[in-house]
Amino acid sequence: MNAPIDLSGVRLETDDLILRPFEETDLEDLYEYARVPGVGEMAGWAHHKSMEESKEVLAMFIREKKTLAVVEKRSGKVIGSIGIETYSQEHAGEEFQPLLCRDIGYALSKDYWGKGLMPQAVKRALNFCFDDLGLDAVFCGYFKRNHQSRRVNEKIGFQYICDRVYTTRYGTQEDGVFTVMRKENWQR
Repeated sequence: MNAPIDLSGVRLETDDLILRPFEETDLEDLYEYARVPGVGEMAGWAHHKSMEESKEVLAMFIREKKTLAVVEKRSGKVIGSIGIETYSQEHAGEEFQPLLCRDIGYALSKDYWGKGLMPQAVKRALNFCFDDLGLDAVFCGYFKRNHQSRRVNEKIGFQYICDRVYTTRYGTQEDGVFTVMRKENWQR
C-alpha cells in the first residue's frame, strides 16, 4: 500500500549534501540543471525549455510535499532532487499489498554525475523512510539505458523484481528495471 507522506520541515544531511523541501528561491538552480538535455530524459521527463516551466515544476514540488531538493553543502546550490513517490502496485506483487511502501526517484545536475553524491542522498533518504516514516519497503525503477541510475541502484543494494516498460511524461516507452529495498535488508 502507498504510505501517506508529507516532507514539510524535513532536513536530512550527509557529509556533502543537505536534503530539504524545495523553496521558491530555488527556481534558478532548478532551471539550471533541469534545462540541460539528458538530465530529465534519464528520469522520464523532458528537459525544461523555459524558466516558466521550471517555475511550474517548483510549485508542484512545494505543493505536493514529496520531493526534496538535493543541496551541495559547500556551495548551498540545489543540484538535484529526490522524490518519495507513489509506486506501481501492479508491478510490486501481492506480497507488498499490506505493507507501507513508496518509490524513490532522483535527478542530478550533469555537472555532478559520477561523484558519488546520489548514492549518499538515496542512502540518507532510505534511512529516513525506514526509521522516521516506518516504511516496510522502498521501490526504485530505472531505464535500462540509464547506466548512472543502475550504478546507484547496485551500490545501495536494491533487489531486482522485474523488467517493465515505463511510459515517460512525454509519451514515449522505455524499457526499465523495477527493484526494491526491504527494511529488513537495509544495510545502514
